[in-house]
Amino acid sequence: MSTRFRLDRANGKFLGVCAGIAAHFGWDPMLVRAGFVIGTLAGFGSAILIYIAIALIAD
Repeated sequence: MSTRFRLDRANGKFLGVCAGIAAHFGWDPMLVRAGFVIGTLAGFGSAILIYIAIALIAD
């Protein structure tokens, strides 16, 4: 587990947010991506705003 969160653009599909979260916590990136998809569908798109905010704020 790394000490700081970073975007993982090398292993990421779009902006590297899900891959960065997965690398930080030691999870499978596909589970994080599935969580964002479920969150987007269940939250009427609010997870997209969270995803974009993380992509803009994180380094």
